[in-house]
Amino acid sequence: MAVMARERWTDERIDERFDRVDADIGGLRMEMRKGFEQIDKRFDQIDKRFEQFEKRFDQIDKRFEQVDKRFEQIDKRFERVDKRFERVDDKFDAMQREMNLRFESVQRNMTYWFISLFSIIVASLVVTSLT
Repeated sequence: MAVMARERWTDERIDERFDRVDADIGGLRMEMRKGFEQIDKRFDQIDKRFEQFEKRFDQIDKRFEQVDKRFEQIDKRFERVDKRFERVDDKFDAMQREMNLRFESVQRNMTYWFISLFSIIVASLVVTSLT
């Protein structure tokens, strides 16, 4: 089989097309680089924003730690107040027991006095009726 020689114009056209393709590929590469640079810039901005968020969250964490400490202090104060109330309750209970004992004693004495008085009145009535 015989090989035919290509004409020169076809090689030139092919070279032209490849040059256009190379130029287009080069242009695409430039556009892609610019696009990736923009993406990188945006990622950098996002990273900065996340750093700001992390700083804010760290501040919030510190504030919550302070609030927790304050609540612990308040809890301790309430425990002290509760102990004071328990002591006051114990004192009131003791006073109530003592008052109950005294009222019982007064009631007993009044009962004895009443019986004694009644007995004296009955005895005096009996004596006066006999005389």
